Amino acid sequence: MANWIIYSIGFLAQILFSGRLIYQWLASEKSKKVLTPSLFWKLSLFASFLLFVYGWLRDDFAIMLGQMLTYFIYIRNLQLQGEWQKAPKLLRIFLLFFPILIIIYGYNNNVYDIDDLFKNEDIPIWLLILGIVAQILFTFRFIYQWLYSEKRKKSSLPAGFWLLSLVGALLILSYAIFRKDPVLLVGHSLGTIIYARNLFILKKQDD
Repeated sequence: MANWIIYSIGFLAQILFSGRLIYQWLASEKSKKVLTPSLFWKLSLFASFLLFVYGWLRDDFAIMLGQMLTYFIYIRNLQLQGEWQKAPKLLRIFLLFFPILIIIYGYNNNVYDIDDLFKNEDIPIWLLILGIVAQILFTFRFIYQWLYSEKRKKSSLPAGFWLLSLVGALLILSYAIFRKDPVLLVGHSLGTIIYARNLFILKKQDD
Protein backbone atom coordinates (compact mmCIF):
# COMPACT_ATOMS: atom_id res chain seq x y z
CA MET A 1 0.00 0.00 0.00
CA ALA A 2 1.25 3.50 -0.86
CA ASN A 3 2.86 5.40 2.02
CA TRP A 4 0.62 8.43 1.52
CA ILE A 5 -2.48 6.26 2.10
CA ILE A 6 -0.98 4.76 5.27
CA TYR A 7 -0.01 8.18 6.62
CA SER A 8 -3.44 9.56 5.71
CA ILE A 9 -5.07 6.89 7.86
CA GLY A 10 -2.73 7.72 10.74
CA PHE A 11 -3.25 11.46 10.46
CA LEU A 12 -7.04 11.04 10.27
CA ALA A 13 -6.89 8.99 13.48
CA GLN A 14 -4.82 11.69 15.19
CA ILE A 15 -7.16 14.43 13.97
CA LEU A 16 -10.06 12.57 15.57
CA PHE A 17 -8.08 11.99 18.79
CA SER A 18 -7.20 15.70 18.88
CA GLY A 19 -10.78 16.63 18.05
CA ARG A 20 -12.12 14.68 21.02
CA LEU A 21 -9.65 16.43 23.34
CA ILE A 22 -10.43 19.88 21.98
CA TYR A 23 -14.18 19.26 22.29
CA GLN A 24 -13.81 17.94 25.86
CA TRP A 25 -11.49 20.80 26.79
CA LEU A 26 -13.78 23.54 25.41
CA ALA A 27 -16.83 21.97 27.08
CA SER A 28 -14.92 21.84 30.38
CA GLU A 29 -13.67 25.41 30.04
CA LYS A 30 -17.25 26.58 29.45
CA SER A 31 -18.64 24.80 32.50
CA LYS A 32 -15.55 25.47 34.68
CA LYS A 33 -15.29 21.77 35.52
CA VAL A 34 -13.92 18.66 33.80
CA LEU A 35 -16.69 16.97 31.77
CA THR A 36 -16.94 13.56 30.08
CA PRO A 37 -19.15 14.04 26.99
CA SER A 38 -20.28 10.97 25.03
CA LEU A 39 -18.79 12.43 21.83
CA PHE A 40 -15.37 12.09 23.51
CA TRP A 41 -15.81 8.30 23.62
CA LYS A 42 -17.35 8.02 20.14
CA LEU A 43 -14.42 9.86 18.55
CA SER A 44 -12.00 7.84 20.70
CA LEU A 45 -13.43 4.55 19.43
CA PHE A 46 -13.31 5.49 15.75
CA ALA A 47 -9.84 7.02 16.06
CA SER A 48 -8.54 3.95 17.90
CA PHE A 49 -9.86 1.72 15.12
CA LEU A 50 -8.03 3.78 12.49
CA LEU A 51 -4.78 4.01 14.47
CA PHE A 52 -4.81 0.23 14.99
CA VAL A 53 -5.03 -0.19 11.21
CA TYR A 54 -2.22 2.37 10.81
CA GLY A 55 0.02 0.46 13.24
CA TRP A 56 -0.74 -2.81 11.46
CA LEU A 57 0.13 -1.34 8.06
CA ARG A 58 3.44 -0.02 9.46
CA ASP A 59 4.25 -3.27 11.29
CA ASP A 60 4.48 -1.24 14.49
CA PHE A 61 3.63 -3.49 17.45
CA ALA A 62 3.80 -0.65 20.01
CA ILE A 63 0.99 1.25 18.27
CA MET A 64 -1.16 -1.86 17.78
CA LEU A 65 -0.73 -2.87 21.42
CA GLY A 66 -1.76 0.55 22.69
CA GLN A 67 -4.95 0.59 20.65
CA MET A 68 -6.00 -2.98 21.45
CA LEU A 69 -5.71 -2.27 25.17
CA THR A 70 -7.98 0.79 25.06
CA TYR A 71 -10.41 -0.05 22.25
CA PHE A 72 -12.84 -2.01 24.40
CA ILE A 73 -12.59 0.47 27.28
CA TYR A 74 -13.99 3.11 24.93
CA ILE A 75 -16.90 0.78 24.19
CA ARG A 76 -17.45 0.17 27.91
CA ASN A 77 -17.63 3.91 28.62
CA LEU A 78 -20.23 4.29 25.88
CA GLN A 79 -22.16 1.47 27.55
CA LEU A 80 -22.00 3.25 30.92
CA GLN A 81 -23.38 6.39 29.26
CA GLY A 82 -26.15 4.42 27.54
CA GLU A 83 -24.88 5.43 24.09
CA TRP A 84 -23.54 2.09 22.86
CA GLN A 85 -26.98 0.51 22.93
CA LYS A 86 -28.31 3.25 20.63
CA ALA A 87 -25.93 2.34 17.79
CA PRO A 88 -27.20 0.01 15.00
CA LYS A 89 -26.68 -3.65 15.88
CA LEU A 90 -24.63 -4.42 12.76
CA LEU A 91 -22.28 -1.52 13.53
CA ARG A 92 -21.81 -2.75 17.08
CA ILE A 93 -21.00 -6.28 15.87
CA PHE A 94 -18.53 -4.92 13.30
CA LEU A 95 -16.74 -2.69 15.83
CA LEU A 96 -16.57 -5.47 18.41
CA PHE A 97 -15.12 -8.16 16.19
CA PHE A 98 -13.21 -6.46 13.35
CA PRO A 99 -9.89 -5.86 15.23
CA ILE A 100 -9.88 -9.49 16.39
CA LEU A 101 -10.82 -10.87 12.98
CA ILE A 102 -8.15 -8.87 11.16
CA ILE A 103 -5.46 -10.35 13.43
CA ILE A 104 -6.81 -13.90 13.06
CA TYR A 105 -7.04 -13.49 9.28
CA GLY A 106 -3.51 -12.13 9.08
CA TYR A 107 -1.97 -14.98 11.03
CA ASN A 108 -3.99 -17.76 9.38
CA ASN A 109 -3.14 -16.50 5.89
CA ASN A 110 0.53 -15.79 6.63
CA VAL A 111 0.02 -12.11 5.87
CA TYR A 112 2.27 -11.37 8.83
CA ASP A 113 3.63 -13.13 11.87
CA ILE A 114 5.05 -12.22 15.25
CA ASP A 115 8.57 -11.92 13.80
CA ASP A 116 7.37 -9.11 11.52
CA LEU A 117 6.13 -7.18 14.52
CA PHE A 118 9.16 -7.67 16.78
CA LYS A 119 11.89 -7.68 14.12
CA ASN A 120 11.12 -4.53 12.19
CA GLU A 121 14.49 -3.38 10.83
CA ASP A 122 13.42 0.25 11.26
CA ILE A 123 12.85 -0.18 15.02
CA PRO A 124 15.81 -1.29 17.18
CA ILE A 125 14.85 -3.35 20.23
CA TRP A 126 15.58 -0.54 22.73
CA LEU A 127 13.27 1.79 20.81
CA LEU A 128 10.56 -0.88 20.61
CA ILE A 129 10.80 -1.32 24.39
CA LEU A 130 10.52 2.45 24.88
CA GLY A 131 7.46 2.51 22.63
CA ILE A 132 5.81 -0.40 24.43
CA VAL A 133 6.49 1.08 27.89
CA ALA A 134 5.14 4.44 26.75
CA GLN A 135 2.01 2.86 25.25
CA ILE A 136 1.39 0.71 28.33
CA LEU A 137 1.68 3.72 30.64
CA PHE A 138 -0.47 5.82 28.30
CA THR A 139 -2.98 2.96 28.11
CA PHE A 140 -3.03 2.47 31.89
CA ARG A 141 -4.75 5.85 32.17
CA PHE A 142 -7.83 4.30 30.60
CA ILE A 143 -7.62 1.20 32.79
CA TYR A 144 -7.49 3.54 35.79
CA GLN A 145 -10.37 5.59 34.35
CA TRP A 146 -12.38 2.44 33.64
CA LEU A 147 -11.96 1.05 37.19
CA TYR A 148 -12.73 4.50 38.64
CA SER A 149 -15.90 4.74 36.54
CA GLU A 150 -17.01 1.16 37.25
CA LYS A 151 -16.72 1.81 40.98
CA ARG A 152 -18.96 4.88 40.66
CA LYS A 153 -21.17 3.43 37.88
CA LYS A 154 -20.61 6.64 35.95
CA SER A 155 -18.20 7.55 33.15
CA SER A 156 -15.70 10.07 34.59
CA LEU A 157 -12.27 11.53 33.80
CA PRO A 158 -10.48 11.90 37.19
CA ALA A 159 -7.21 13.71 37.93
CA GLY A 160 -5.20 10.48 37.80
CA PHE A 161 -6.32 9.98 34.21
CA TRP A 162 -4.93 13.36 33.13
CA LEU A 163 -1.67 12.90 35.05
CA LEU A 164 -1.03 9.51 33.43
CA SER A 165 -2.00 11.03 30.08
CA LEU A 166 0.61 13.77 30.45
CA VAL A 167 3.47 11.46 31.47
CA GLY A 168 2.57 8.85 28.85
CA ALA A 169 2.28 11.44 26.09
CA LEU A 170 5.73 12.85 26.88
CA LEU A 171 7.22 9.35 26.61
CA ILE A 172 5.41 8.71 23.32
CA LEU A 173 6.73 12.03 22.02
CA SER A 174 10.25 10.78 22.79
CA TYR A 175 9.48 7.56 20.91
CA ALA A 176 8.06 9.53 17.96
CA ILE A 177 11.20 11.67 17.72
CA PHE A 178 13.50 8.63 17.57
CA ARG A 179 11.08 6.77 15.26
CA LYS A 180 10.68 9.87 13.07
CA ASP A 181 6.93 9.29 13.10
CA PRO A 182 5.08 12.51 12.15
CA VAL A 183 1.66 11.03 13.03
CA LEU A 184 2.57 10.39 16.68
CA LEU A 185 4.56 13.63 16.93
CA VAL A 186 1.72 15.86 15.76
CA GLY A 187 -0.99 14.03 17.70
CA HIS A 188 0.72 14.00 21.09
CA SER A 189 2.15 17.52 20.90
CA LEU A 190 -1.34 19.01 21.15
CA GLY A 191 -2.40 16.41 23.70
CA THR A 192 0.23 17.34 26.27
CA ILE A 193 -1.10 20.92 26.38
CA ILE A 194 -4.70 19.81 26.92
CA TYR A 195 -3.74 17.22 29.55
CA ALA A 196 -1.90 19.88 31.53
CA ARG A 197 -4.83 22.30 31.16
CA ASN A 198 -7.34 19.73 32.46
CA LEU A 199 -5.14 19.16 35.52
CA PHE A 200 -5.19 22.91 36.10
CA ILE A 201 -9.00 23.05 35.76
CA LEU A 202 -9.38 20.17 38.21
CA LYS A 203 -7.10 21.90 40.71
CA LYS A 204 -9.20 25.08 40.54
CA GLN A 205 -12.38 22.99 40.68
CA ASP A 206 -11.25 21.38 43.95
CA ASP A 207 -10.13 24.65 45.58
